Amino acid sequence: MVDPVLVPPGAGEQISDNDRRRVSILADSEQIVITESWYTPGERGPGPHVHHHHVDAFYVLEGEIVFGVGPLVAEEVVAAAGTLVLVPPEVVHTFWNAGPAEARYLNFHAPHGGFAEFLRAARDKREHEVSWDSADAPADGGLPADDAVVRGPGEGDVIVLGESSALVKAASSDAGGRFSMLETSLAPSFPGPSLHHHEALVDSFYVLEGTLTVRIGKERHALTAGSFALVPPGVVHTFANETDEPVRMLNVLAPAGFERFLQEVAERGDGDVPDPATLAELASRYDFHPAA
Repeated sequence: MVDPVLVPPGAGEQISDNDRRRVSILADSEQIVITESWYTPGERGPGPHVHHHHVDAFYVLEGEIVFGVGPLVAEEVVAAAGTLVLVPPEVVHTFWNAGPAEARYLNFHAPHGGFAEFLRAARDKREHEVSWDSADAPADGGLPADDAVVRGPGEGDVIVLGESSALVKAASSDAGGRFSMLETSLAPSFPGPSLHHHEALVDSFYVLEGTLTVRIGKERHALTAGSFALVPPGVVHTFANETDEPVRMLNVLAPAGFERFLQEVAERGDGDVPDPATLAELASRYDFHPAA
């Protein structure tokens, strides 16, 4: 089991494969690898390629990234900040920064596919020692571009819980449910869920705006914008907004499924939080286990 992870803004395990590109590993677990990357204008990513077994997904934080997807990477997607691009297995893709400014994005490989070890090997000049789930574009062009999921800024199903809400950027129905992503807005003084753990889910948080309080075990942490936290299965945790300003964050879980819990909570409570008995009944079906 991996340990809980806490990463301050701009930190992480540093990986740089040239003078222009900067990559840091935020999380490395069997369920998901999460990296943060900075691309200067004109910087290009890897050539057209596919993954056979895992999802490759991107959330743009700043600037624009252009994605080529599908056979001959003929379909181009210009992804501005707030856009999720999710590429399922066997869909050819590549990406680059065609804009005039630096671009910054989060990258998610779920399950891990060996990506973190590949990055370390490239950094340490020992690529021949590792293999990972990546291959050149196949001769038949791979699956169609339409299999990729693109949700732009503000796009996605909305879940409303009182004065707080979550935008579902990646759901169980996307690419076999390998991970889910909620772009969550927490109202001031949002108390958060009760202390709990997950038996199978990896739960993680990337703060976009404001200060999020995360409790992991007995420790409380104030996470400012750009901070990241990961909670592995079996570890008791919760989160809250203890400030008088809104908080925006990405809540990323692997595998997917927990977003359905929140959708049912919202439906049962008619947009508000339902009674404790209803919450407990729903939680028992979605790998949400209150702390003893």
